Amino acid sequence: MSNANLYAVLVAGFPQDRSQVALETPTLRYTWDDMDRASACLANLLKSLDLPRDARVAVQVEKSPEALLLYLATLRAGLVYLPLNTAYREAEIEYFLGNAEPAVVVCSSANEGWVRRLAGKSGTAHVFTLDDDRTGTLLQAAATQPQTFRTVQRDADDLAAILYTSGTTGRSKGAMLSHGNLAANARVLNDYWGWRSDDVLLHMLPIFHVHGLFVASHGALLAGAKMIWLPKLDIEQALRYLPESTVMMGVPTYYVRLLADPRFTRETCARMRLFISGSAPLLTETFNEFQSRTGHTILERYGMSETVMLTSNPYDAVLGPRVGGTVGPALPGVDVRVVNDKGVALPPGEIGNVQVRGPNVFSGYWRMPEKTREEFTDDGWFKTGDVGRWGGEAGGHPIPVDYLSIVGRSKDLIISGGFNVYPKEIETIIDEMPGVAESAVIGVPHADFGEAVVAVVVPRAGASVDPAAMQNELKTRIANFKVPKRIHVADQLPRNTMGKVQKNVLRETYGQG
Repeated sequence: MSNANLYAVLVAGFPQDRSQVALETPTLRYTWDDMDRASACLANLLKSLDLPRDARVAVQVEKSPEALLLYLATLRAGLVYLPLNTAYREAEIEYFLGNAEPAVVVCSSANEGWVRRLAGKSGTAHVFTLDDDRTGTLLQAAATQPQTFRTVQRDADDLAAILYTSGTTGRSKGAMLSHGNLAANARVLNDYWGWRSDDVLLHMLPIFHVHGLFVASHGALLAGAKMIWLPKLDIEQALRYLPESTVMMGVPTYYVRLLADPRFTRETCARMRLFISGSAPLLTETFNEFQSRTGHTILERYGMSETVMLTSNPYDAVLGPRVGGTVGPALPGVDVRVVNDKGVALPPGEIGNVQVRGPNVFSGYWRMPEKTREEFTDDGWFKTGDVGRWGGEAGGHPIPVDYLSIVGRSKDLIISGGFNVYPKEIETIIDEMPGVAESAVIGVPHADFGEAVVAVVVPRAGASVDPAAMQNELKTRIANFKVPKRIHVADQLPRNTMGKVQKNVLRETYGQG
């Protein structure tokens, strides 16, 4: 009987010569054998805890090779991986632990005190630490474990990971992704993007996120391709490693910052075969400048935490051109439709709601059956909440009719630097601050981050507010990427006849500069 466990799928792509380098950092190299042995030790440690089936392992640590190995070990042990953004603060983590009730929490040593307290409240029995310098109680405990492990048998529908993705109202939702969801997407992308065993992936993305953990890492692992593993975007390191890389994935910010450095030239990219951008809109200006500077055309694609990748501009020119401002056709095996509010499919050029289905689409939200039902149509399509159209034109040129363009988000989601920001969460906190009558949070175009978070605040009668002091207060309560880059003070918020705040007016008013 074949094993649908995602680790079993990935390990089938490892090279026959396991002594080759699988992962390289500026100071260390890990072979494929090292990866297998180390993940086996960690999987044996998890097994020794005698956890129930589908127990969650919540992880909030800095990026390191060992953090990736912990993810692989969780899969091997048949448990459910729960990555948490390293920018989340105590109040945010308290909600995630209370909602997911993980059996194991792994955190950085610096946060152990408050994480252990929150873990106790949520009934979590095991707390370990893991730091990015190969220290922590997790590795100490795993060091004495056997270096072989038989990957636990799992079916395609069994749960592999939960990714929390907020809505514009209410609390964060845990998207449940199965081994089959993730394996199906990895296999499709492996073929569609032409992954090869001699590829070298420049990995600078975070790994608490679909883009870095699933799309990038799975791609290299399934292809048996080497990864250069950097903790984050660092221009000096990027310029050092690009000449020996063949694939790079990034958010638009990465490409903007590379272009800002005169040392980034066509020669730097001589060995590269593919640059991929996602997680936020890529400005046409960046797309064109990158093409002119390097001779490479960035491949844009579209996905979500609930679905992994859905559409992609072609890698193979035989399948069509890469068109800036679009996210390309639906991937093989994935169905995408654009419909009006009544669910009727719209012809090319007309803007409507984007809905999707396929083997990559999640089963629902953790412990939210009603929300799950709301987000799926009666005929089984997932409502992405995005607004888009087929075809149309870009720069005066027609777009192929099977290419999707995302033109907006029906729920006012802001994507800043590749991270999702939900206005309602920030508005709720601002509205509670002294002297504030009400607020509105919007996203405005930003050359570096794609979108910047901006707040418009109306003071109470007779009160005054200090934008700088408000920003400082917000930095202590929410992740830094959610903190508004600018806070504007206004006498009132524009509203329509129904009393709804007109955020389109606010974007026009405050969207410059």
